[in-house]
Amino acid sequence: MGIKQHCLKLTEMGYLEEWRVPRAKKEVGRPEKLYRLTRKCDPLFPQAGSDLSISVLEGVRAVYGESAPEKLLFHHFQNLLERWQPKVRAGKSMVEKATRLADLRDQEGWFSRCHYEPETGFRIEEFHTPLAAIYEVYPTAVRMELQMMEKVLGTRIVRTEAATGKGRKRVVYEIATLGVREEVAKARPPISPLPEPEEAPQGMLF
Repeated sequence: MGIKQHCLKLTEMGYLEEWRVPRAKKEVGRPEKLYRLTRKCDPLFPQAGSDLSISVLEGVRAVYGESAPEKLLFHHFQNLLERWQPKVRAGKSMVEKATRLADLRDQEGWFSRCHYEPETGFRIEEFHTPLAAIYEVYPTAVRMELQMMEKVLGTRIVRTEAATGKGRKRVVYEIATLGVREEVAKARPPISPLPEPEEAPQGMLF
């Protein structure tokens, strides 16, 4: 309750944004409350952010061609794969591996957690992604990210989005071997392996 009082005060001052996440029908208890920093906090935590990343990617496109930004994004997800896979694969079960992956993503800003429901099985839920602005400009990066996560876990994943109110989205990753709904798995076409980038233009390193 002490933390809640601080959150309510910061919300009144405009530094925090609050919303509720309704529980599933069979779950008991009060709805979850989530908080995140508002734009008013930006001067307190100055950073380059997505605007710089998008500007750099657009500059690379202008100098090296249309496919250059996707090559850089591919390189980014390959780096994540190489860093995360050894840590995740150390898990003894798929549940432990998925939990390790959620923890790694949470540490890097994805606001990620594991959740289980009898009807839908074990899954990873995320309420924020630091790459959201980049995904809007380069939607192919979403596919790259999903394939990277599948390689890290060594199993198929079904990605869906659910509205949580006020224009916000919750991204759900249902782990195929941990009870993903059969109709959802069938609805998603098979994903081909993550394509290797073409030969890098002169002056670019991959």
